[in-house]
Amino acid sequence: MEAQTRITPVPESTPNFLRVLMPSPIGPLGVELLGTALTRLIIEPAEADRSSYTALHLLDGSDSLDEVFGRLAEYFAGARRKLDVEFDLAVSGVAAFVRRVLKETAKVPYGKTRTYQEIAEASGRPDCRADVLAALRENPIPIVIPCHRIVAEDGGLSEYVGGSQRKRWLLELESQAAEWL
Repeated sequence: MEAQTRITPVPESTPNFLRVLMPSPIGPLGVELLGTALTRLIIEPAEADRSSYTALHLLDGSDSLDEVFGRLAEYFAGARRKLDVEFDLAVSGVAAFVRRVLKETAKVPYGKTRTYQEIAEASGRPDCRADVLAALRENPIPIVIPCHRIVAEDGGLSEYVGGSQRKRWLLELESQAAEWL
């Protein structure tokens, strides 16, 4: 009997993500990066998950990482209107419609709001207002893609991945900063 040789497939390489826990006025932010591109931002990650992050103050940074976290800090201080940080939605696995919604949401100017209906129309599906709300719940990088700027048709806050108090805080930050910038 001839011995059979088994060939074990080599697993595809897993991307090397950097996970950083950054303090902010709305609670700790779990920031995930692939290189210098943001891939995920979690507002107040679960306590059990926080050990998988490196605290920002322990990070031995590079100029590009310092730039990313500096821009986020400037945004929260009201000194920056555009984050202008690189992000990558490819690794998040969001569906095509969600990507269209996020693309339209990213266009909403600082200090302004749009309704779910307006985003549905801009995304090419005017009859899918509820689907826009569901898509924004999947936003892997809130703040960077400012889903807090999307409000209900009556002007009410509606839902937000970080909760309504944080949404209100972010909108107030932007409206106040817009007045003096």
